[in-house]
Amino acid sequence: MKKILLQLDVDPQPCSFDAIVAVDAGADVLLRHGNVSPKNVVSLIHGALFTRAASDLASTSIFLGGKNIAQVEEVASQISKTFFNSVCVSVLVDPAGANTTAAATIIAAKRHISFQPSTKSKACQALVLGGTGPVGQRVSRLLANQGAHVHLASRSFERASQHCKLLNEKFPLARLEPTSSEMLEKVINSVDLLVSAGGPGVEMLTEAQLSQAISTTVCIDLNAVPPAGIAGIQATDTARRDGTKILYGALGVGVIKMELHKAAIQQLFQTNDRWLDAEELLTIAEEIDVSSEQKYQ
Repeated sequence: MKKILLQLDVDPQPCSFDAIVAVDAGADVLLRHGNVSPKNVVSLIHGALFTRAASDLASTSIFLGGKNIAQVEEVASQISKTFFNSVCVSVLVDPAGANTTAAATIIAAKRHISFQPSTKSKACQALVLGGTGPVGQRVSRLLANQGAHVHLASRSFERASQHCKLLNEKFPLARLEPTSSEMLEKVINSVDLLVSAGGPGVEMLTEAQLSQAISTTVCIDLNAVPPAGIAGIQATDTARRDGTKILYGALGVGVIKMELHKAAIQQLFQTNDRWLDAEELLTIAEEIDVSSEQKYQ
């Protein structure tokens, strides 16, 4: 039975990056559809559900992507509603690579700092620059759910506030605080973790601003296009020490992301009922990271 992956994308053209990774991860057949919406996705799902016997549904899976997170979530909700009883297939949700990138970011940071408060220390203070973008939203969400106090930063305080509110509605225990560009100086000297998730080629933090981050242990820049999102970080940095700080660049985090992306695709075909969103992907990433550590012990 061939492994068929239905690649659904809310953008007009399905992402070629996701297609190539799917093939490299072992998908035998890739069926790609763009401009997917809640209205037209039902017939696509029915096609995936009713063409194979129930015992063979594990050989059919869905990858859902696209740049607009809100639209992706609407389609994901409709897919879930279309499934019934045990008649379903496994689904990986990764809008613009945001979920796999965010999970990989958390793994990189957790190698060096703890997010949860203890008897000896307070909860991790994290600052996410570009926190209202696709990756920034997911990084903020995962950090908050891991126990960190997240300062979600945007050029617009209104947008930052809106996204904090939306995340808190879904995750009431999450600690999120909106931050604008003008407020960075009040926050940056007390954070343990800095993550830049802004657009490509946009400097989010200058060298002078970074020098004010006197409490920061880990700095992660997810922008691979020059100039760096955080001044002084190279795209290839992987736990590079610079004084008291540990630096990760986009390609350094990307190694973790790629391993996770391929592992997630492979897990889709193990059963017909996996639903892999940000939190489930983080769990897979943690399992991979533990396995990697054990190899070298």
